[in-house]
Amino acid sequence: MVLILFRKGNYMKKFLISLSLLFVAIPAYADNLNVVTSYPYIEDITKKIGQDKVNVSSLSKGEWDPHFVIPKPSLIAKSRRADLLIINGAQIEIGWLPPIIRQANNSEIQPGNKGFLDLSNFIGLIQVPSNISRAQGDVHPLGNPHFILDPENVLIVSKVINEKLCQLDNSNCSYYSKNNETFTKKWKDKLKIWNTKMKPLRDTKVIEYHRVFDYFLNRYGLKVENTLEPLPGIPPTPKHLATVIDTVRKESIKINLRAVYNPNDPSKLLSDKTGSNLITLPHDVNSTKEADDIFSLFDEIVKRFND
Repeated sequence: MVLILFRKGNYMKKFLISLSLLFVAIPAYADNLNVVTSYPYIEDITKKIGQDKVNVSSLSKGEWDPHFVIPKPSLIAKSRRADLLIINGAQIEIGWLPPIIRQANNSEIQPGNKGFLDLSNFIGLIQVPSNISRAQGDVHPLGNPHFILDPENVLIVSKVINEKLCQLDNSNCSYYSKNNETFTKKWKDKLKIWNTKMKPLRDTKVIEYHRVFDYFLNRYGLKVENTLEPLPGIPPTPKHLATVIDTVRKESIKINLRAVYNPNDPSKLLSDKTGSNLITLPHDVNSTKEADDIFSLFDEIVKRFND
């Protein structure tokens, strides 16, 4: 039978070559680092640094409220296979990520181990409360976790991710570092453009629904006068809405901000009553169709402020 097969000539040779290539290809893919991230912006930055040396996926989607993610079995399965878990941190994932880590039963990605990276540990967080009580609403005890929306912090994050990839996969460190150098140069070029476009808005007063964009606003000198939430995580009440409407009228505030996942009706009501410009902003990669990577996320935020 073997002799008959080999008499088939070129067909059998091609089959054996293809089969051998298949087995050669498997280790090359298997050697890639498997990285799981809590949010799409981390996934995108990691892909830009790791490129074809890493396999990266996010546990959440960009349009979701980052505070609330359902810990589905598929997310547990992803985490079980991960060599590295990268999270935003500052306890923004506290309501959904711990069950995933626990049920994944993957020692590599447990907090404190080498396969776990908390990005917030490398950022100077703002709005750190001096004390915590239920009367303050859903306050983040470590500070405002939306630090990635300061474009300067993206450079810190990319550097930290580069260093972690080098730690776990030192043989490809020069590859990762070169990619990060390319990313950094491109990012600094974009920063010049964004800085120029946002400069005329310095000292502009704004209203936010939730304090999502404070890092961005702080970077460019815009002033938050109030939020539609009376307390963090607490929906607007009629009494509080009336107070905010009064503030907007008295202060002639022209900009009314909400993230794509915030309820639309209270923000629309405010703009209808006051004539303020309602601006809905993307907060993460893929939170809108225009914001399909970390660069276009900030392109779109800046564009919507200037439209």
